[in-house]
Amino acid sequence: MVQRFFDHLPEPRTIGIVGGLGPYAGYDLVRKIFRWTKAGTDQEHLPIMLHSFPGWIPERPAFLLGETRENPGEDIGGIMAQLAENGARVIGMPCNTAHSPRILNTALERLQATGLDVTFVSIIESAVKHVSALCPGSGRIGLMGTVATLRTRLYQDALEKAGLEPVLPDEEECAMVQRAISDPAFGIKAFSDPVTPRARQILLDAARRLVEVRHVDAVLLGCTEIPVAVTESVLYDTPVVDATSVLAQELIRASCPERLRLRTHYLPKG
Repeated sequence: MVQRFFDHLPEPRTIGIVGGLGPYAGYDLVRKIFRWTKAGTDQEHLPIMLHSFPGWIPERPAFLLGETRENPGEDIGGIMAQLAENGARVIGMPCNTAHSPRILNTALERLQATGLDVTFVSIIESAVKHVSALCPGSGRIGLMGTVATLRTRLYQDALEKAGLEPVLPDEEECAMVQRAISDPAFGIKAFSDPVTPRARQILLDAARRLVEVRHVDAVLLGCTEIPVAVTESVLYDTPVVDATSVLAQELIRASCPERLRLRTHYLPKG
């Protein structure tokens, strides 16, 4: 019997994914975990659980913007606890907005109450670490995300702490990016497969203005709906950082680092 390389590796820790935030973002994360996993057979892929219960979780932006008092962190934490109790030992959440401390801290309290040894991998920390490696020392980082994510400065504060300069679209452009994500007539949340040409074009136009008008060194897609529409790793000769893809890599690293497939997927500007 031929021994395979993976026979010598430690047992991977099961990955749990908090889905439904929105549903296609959870699916997209699973798909990218598969993409970044070094595996030659079915058995060599990592164990993954996706719990997608969108009807359980109240709107995150509405809570953060003061439109409702119902904290989604309670139900998100309940899903995290379910994942942990079913065997997940590494948990990720493909929703940048839900990483606001007002939501995430409540969720993590529910997870910690299980008493189980579980690692939560932050999409914000993962993405900023990745951008810092891409632009070592300094850099202007174009940031695209929901209005709630931008107003709560989740990425701005983390980027500045890392010595990077966050650059946002102007107010009108931010509103258009939000419409591309959530407009019921054409937004990604309503039309994910396929994405409407209008939603994709709005996002491409916003990225182009960040590059051509604000002269950013990289564009960070800080909403997990956006990579469903914008799949390019380079736009206008500028690297695009997909936070969902980065989270996928970090979840693999936390589960079984030897299974992470390494490849160069950014091209230098110019």
